[in-house]
Amino acid sequence: MRKLAFYGGQPVRDITQKPWPAWPIFGEEEKRNLLAVFESGKWFFGERVKEFEEKFAAFQQAKFGISCTSGTTALEMALYACEIPPGSEVIIPPYTFIATASAVLRMNAIPVFADIHLETCNLDPEDVERKITEKTSAIIPVHVAGLPADMDAFQQLANRFSLKIIEDACHSWGSQWRGKGTGALGDCGAFSFQMGKNITSGEGGILLTDREEIAELARSFSNCGRNRNGQWYEHFRLGTNLRLTELQAAILLGQLSRLEEQTRHREKTARILDEALKIIPGIKTVPAEERVTRRAYHLYVFRFIEEDWKISRDKFLELLNAEGIPAAAGYPPLYKNPLFQKKGKESFPCSWRCPLSRKEIDYTSVFCPRAEKASQQTVWLPHRLLLAPEEEMEDVIVAIQKIRATF
Repeated sequence: MRKLAFYGGQPVRDITQKPWPAWPIFGEEEKRNLLAVFESGKWFFGERVKEFEEKFAAFQQAKFGISCTSGTTALEMALYACEIPPGSEVIIPPYTFIATASAVLRMNAIPVFADIHLETCNLDPEDVERKITEKTSAIIPVHVAGLPADMDAFQQLANRFSLKIIEDACHSWGSQWRGKGTGALGDCGAFSFQMGKNITSGEGGILLTDREEIAELARSFSNCGRNRNGQWYEHFRLGTNLRLTELQAAILLGQLSRLEEQTRHREKTARILDEALKIIPGIKTVPAEERVTRRAYHLYVFRFIEEDWKISRDKFLELLNAEGIPAAAGYPPLYKNPLFQKKGKESFPCSWRCPLSRKEIDYTSVFCPRAEKASQQTVWLPHRLLLAPEEEMEDVIVAIQKIRATF
């Protein structure tokens, strides 16, 4: 039996000699685009931004794209453009980044947590239906790790209860549901271009939609409340400045040029991992979904079932990293963050005690059992690992087999 690297043995992969692909990846196209913008002297929101918005919307098969400063502000813009009433309730999953909830709060609405499917970590439509009240105005499904949520079921709920669907698509550049890109499957969707994302300009975001009225409101909100045909110093609504720069757009155009190829490669390497890992006792891979016609792997996710091993998930992560395989735990349940556990007006912005809702907010008793279990079981592998040559997935497989053989 080979000795584990954590205990002094040789690692399966010595990352000092054989590193995984670095991120971000960039090339001559980004350099040329940036130089052209620099030399033009036109760095402000302009033609490069417009070009990127149009090309990214087309890549996702959406009619409109409105860029902004981040995925967080894209979600805020989406809630504003969907005209979510102040004090209304918006149903979200607890297995997500803070922005899914903070955007709701900042738009003066109330997050309501519904549980997830343990197998996919995506929002469960049945629990969403149980959480719908007369105050519910919207649902925000999150396409966790790039796997689209069940948009058929959410659209049915939206139709039955007259709700808005806002996709948190911040993990799903390139993902498709029934052949159509994420982001405009509901009323609109938000994407992130933060440094760790599959397409990045350091920061940045975009809202996609097929609805012109949403696009117009989103543009106005992001551009200081201006209207398309208004004057520069003419402001029609309370907006803010979320404009992307020409420099960021120049980088994103270069990034977008290789996104298709990278997405296809990640799908191939993920399939190799799926086939090998699903037969290892105590490892649960994400099941295939035929309605997902393309998946952008922001993360490769599997569940570690402690009952089938003699070690904890956290110990497994230590051992796996020591073997040269970068791995991390997933999200904790969002409602367990200090923001949601504190009481008292000194801890809460207006949204939490909105005078329009007259509702006391208390998240200390919220419990979503599948989200809790997912937070204890999930293992994340970063998307850059999936960009390695297909044969190098063997290192991941061998490392997990080596740990399994020891325990």
